[in-house]
Formats: sequence, structure tokens, C-alpha cells
Amino acid sequence: MAEHEELPAGAGQDAIDELNGIRQSIDNIDAALIHMLAERFKFTQQVGRLKARHGLPAADPARELQQIQRLRALAEEARLDPGFAEKFLNFIVAEVIHHHVAIAGGQPGVGDGQAPGAAIGVMPDSAIGAPAPAPATAAPAGPAS
Repeated sequence: MAEHEELPAGAGQDAIDELNGIRQSIDNIDAALIHMLAERFKFTQQVGRLKARHGLPAADPARELQQIQRLRALAEEARLDPGFAEKFLNFIVAEVIHHHVAIAGGQPGVGDGQAPGAAIGVMPDSAIGAPAPAPATAAPAGPAS
């Protein structure tokens, strides 16, 4: 873990306490995001298995475009940069497509016993405190990129 930054001599205890409280809120949100991503990947794994069983393509450009438009609008409502929201979704969709391709090809590991999101470094609760896995190699971007 990184060392904490040096605080100026004039920073009072109240400021330090407030900073720590805000950081705790950020840490809680980060944890919630990770758990939500893991849950999302559980569902996208189901989609991948369904597509593989029925010979459907891994990517669905029309659905991806619809999602981008929807999330950009939600981002605007939430006063979040829509461009950032789109980049974030594109990153997730690229990983989902990578999983769907692997599932359809029967590649062991992804979608076949591996934890959802593992290819992007999402670890199960049992891995907390264990050494981090090596970073996954990025899949070539599909139509959603």
C-alpha cells in the first residue's frame, strides 16, 4: 500500500478527520463497484453460454449501441461525463465479448469455472489478501470498441 501524503503543517486535525471520512466513503463506493461488476459478469456469463448453445454471435452491435446511448443519457442526468461513461461501458463490453468468444470456443478457464470478471482482475472474496493474479492480456477489440 502506498504511503499517505505529507500534510502541510497548517492542516488541522478537523481537516485530516474530514479527509479520512471522505476517503472512507470513496473506499466503500469502490468496494460496491467491484461487487456490482462481479454480479454483472455473472449475468453476462449466462448470456455467453446461451449464445454459445444457440450459435448466436458473441457481439451484438445494435444492443451495444443502444446501451451506450442509454448510459450516456443516464450519465448526463447524473452529471457524469457521458464520454467517460461510454469509455467505461466499452471497456466492460470488450471484456464481455472476450468471454463470450471463449465460451463459444470452449476455451477452458473463461466462463467454465473461472470467476466472472477474473480476466480483468476481479477476485473472489476468498482471494482477498492473496497475491494479485498476473494481468490478463487484452482481447482484440470487437465491434463495440
